[in-house]
Amino acid sequence: MAIRVRNALAQVANPKTGRNIIADGLVQGLTTNDDGKVRFALEVAGGSAGDADMLLAAAKKAALAVDGVSAVAAVATAHSAAPSPTGGHDNPLGVRKKPQIEQAAEAMAGVKHVIAIASGKGGVGKSTVAANLAVALAAAGYKTGLLDADIYGPSLPTLFGLKDKATVRDGKILPVEAHGVRAMSIGMLVDPDQALAWRGPMVMGALRQLMSDVDWGTLDVMLVDTPPGTGDAHLSLIQSKRLTGAVIVSTPQEMALADVRRGVALFRKTETPILGVIENMAWLETPDGERHYVFGKGGATRVAQELGAPFLGAVPLYPELREASDAGAPLAGGDHPAVKTFAQIADKIIAAIQGATGSTAE
Repeated sequence: MAIRVRNALAQVANPKTGRNIIADGLVQGLTTNDDGKVRFALEVAGGSAGDADMLLAAAKKAALAVDGVSAVAAVATAHSAAPSPTGGHDNPLGVRKKPQIEQAAEAMAGVKHVIAIASGKGGVGKSTVAANLAVALAAAGYKTGLLDADIYGPSLPTLFGLKDKATVRDGKILPVEAHGVRAMSIGMLVDPDQALAWRGPMVMGALRQLMSDVDWGTLDVMLVDTPPGTGDAHLSLIQSKRLTGAVIVSTPQEMALADVRRGVALFRKTETPILGVIENMAWLETPDGERHYVFGKGGATRVAQELGAPFLGAVPLYPELREASDAGAPLAGGDHPAVKTFAQIADKIIAAIQGATGSTAE
């Protein structure tokens, strides 16, 4: 069926070149399965978001017309169009329009609070912490969503043990319900072996669609697992004007803490509340109860005090946490001591939301 779908997509013209979208290499990550579900990404460089949406609609229609295809899940990315001489984008009158990411965020009208889980650098276990916090929040009775905003290296499918791809209903991508959490990742839309060589604007376009084209429904809180650093995804989330606040994850070592300071500076510069700092891999405890501070002692606590940010808690270096993450079974959903650890941090995040907004997450 993949060949038939590819042939159908080859009938969709690229108005920019006069060729078709297959010949121009716009279709990435095309996959099909035995249930007739088709998934692909459409890279539309050099056009507006409107151009990308129209081309995506034509590609979806062509794929759906193939015999045996039951549903199509696809995303499109586009570079921003160059500003017009009057100051607008495709806007001859120069009237200011809302940014695309802000319009996309409005589609999440049922999401009460959006929390960015961030880290200044990679390798600190941020995604593992985000996944377990989402499970802890759900276990506490909050309607919780988890959006994996790392377009280049999505980890949510592994952390939650998600083997199936996302499905589509009434033109909306349905988040997958797992461990009590509504979850979505670009890794659930494209071939996991497909390398996405996307530029910054394309990443922002993909994030926009993960907001606007996913049926998130009603949620008390959505955690957004952001990529390491302070790049396009963070700026897009800030520009969406939906962030309630940010939580920073770090290990105790100074190399990681230096990047925490930069991350906090970015969010504060954009008036995004810092809900707190979490220290991950804080210590390794031996069977006899002795603690070994493998990456240093209390570094994240000190930097939180230094920056005037709340300290939300420390997560020990649990060997079982790594094993559970690889197995797609978050420890926060079991009977491990980590359950209490993440539950306490989740409670502090809820309290921080109330302090930042004057409202609860319910």
